[in-house]
Formats: sequence, structure tokens, C-alpha cells
Amino acid sequence: MTKAFLQLFLAIFCVTVSSFTPSLSLNRVTKLKGAESEVSFGELDGSSVRVGIIKTRWNEGHVSNLVEGARKALKECNVTEANIFETEVPGSFELPLAAKFLAMSGTVDVIITAGVLIKGDTMHFEYICDTVSSGLMTVGLSTNIPVIFGVLTCLDENQVIKRSSGDSNHGYDWGKTAVEMATLRNQAVGLAANKGTEDSALKDLGFNKEKKTKETGPKKKVFF
Repeated sequence: MTKAFLQLFLAIFCVTVSSFTPSLSLNRVTKLKGAESEVSFGELDGSSVRVGIIKTRWNEGHVSNLVEGARKALKECNVTEANIFETEVPGSFELPLAAKFLAMSGTVDVIITAGVLIKGDTMHFEYICDTVSSGLMTVGLSTNIPVIFGVLTCLDENQVIKRSSGDSNHGYDWGKTAVEMATLRNQAVGLAANKGTEDSALKDLGFNKEKKTKETGPKKKVFF
């Protein structure tokens, strides 16, 4: 009698719990992770902002599309071509160290990283995603130079295409975010106190253009 009563109780309990449990289908998860951007930006003036772009050669075609999107946004924000520095590394794993080198050089106000990771058959994808995202965050926090996480982490190439082309090119949002974060950073550390001209910003960082005009011979690149 007791056993039969216990079985009946468990059956009723399971039915009751399942009726209150929200349904989480695959379609629901996909919608929550859609390619369309929901970020909005106001008017941004990046005329005195210096931007560093570090892209990967891994999945180069898709990464180039993302960089084009970022450059389009930078141009709309009045960032001049002379204030955009671009370099490349083999893959996403190399992005954090390259970003740290560039941040330490003191030549940029913000860094955009661009890469594409697509899940394969092993755990390599998970390890790289976790390491890169954590590493880039650490660079930003330790150097006070904003680092934009521009690495797509997708399950297949179709997801990459949806997020790197047309009106859903995430690179465009990264470009806007870079200008906003650079402006915020410059205001926070007092670089906007002198009305934000490029010359005064460079002098605040220890760069003296008058001395540079006296230099002779070919210019050497720092770190890159």
C-alpha cells in the first residue's frame, strides 16, 4: 500500500513540476543569440581619437569584412585615416599579447581586435574562446586602454556570415563602441581638459611634435 502511494505521489509531482517548467527549445536559444544588433549609439566625434586595429589572418576573408565594417563606423565618427593604425597576427590566441604591446606603446586611445573562431570537433574552440576573452579584458583593465572584443565565436560558418556582412556586420558596432570608449577614457584621465585637440592629447601622453620635426632618417615602428 505504501509503495503504491509513493509511486502515485511521484507521478503527480513530476506532472506538476513539468507544467511549471518553462520550455527552452533550440529555436528560443537561437533567437536570443540573433545576428541583428540591438545596440544604439548617439552622435560620436572621433576626430581626435587614435584607433588601433589588430586583426587575425585565421579566417581572413570574414575578418576582413569585420574590419571594413569597423572602418566604416570610424569614418562616420570623423576618425581620420592618419589616426588609424592596423596590424595583424596569425590567430585569435595571439590577440591579447599583441593588444598589450600596442597599449603599452602609448600611441592609441582604443584598440579593436578582430577575429573569427568557429567550433570544430574538439574542445580547442572552448579553450581559445575563454582564454582570448579573458586575456583581452585583462589588457584593458591593466593598461587603461579600452580593448574592444571583436572576436566572433560561432558554431558554424553560416553564423559567421550572418554577423560579418550586410546590415548585420558586427564590425560596424565595434567601430562605434571604440570611439565611445576612447572618448570616455580620455575624459576620465583628463585628456579632454584642453578641448580635445590632437596636439594637446599627444602632449598629455608625453609626445612632443616639435621634437619629432627635428628627427632625421627613416622612422622606426614600435613593436609592430
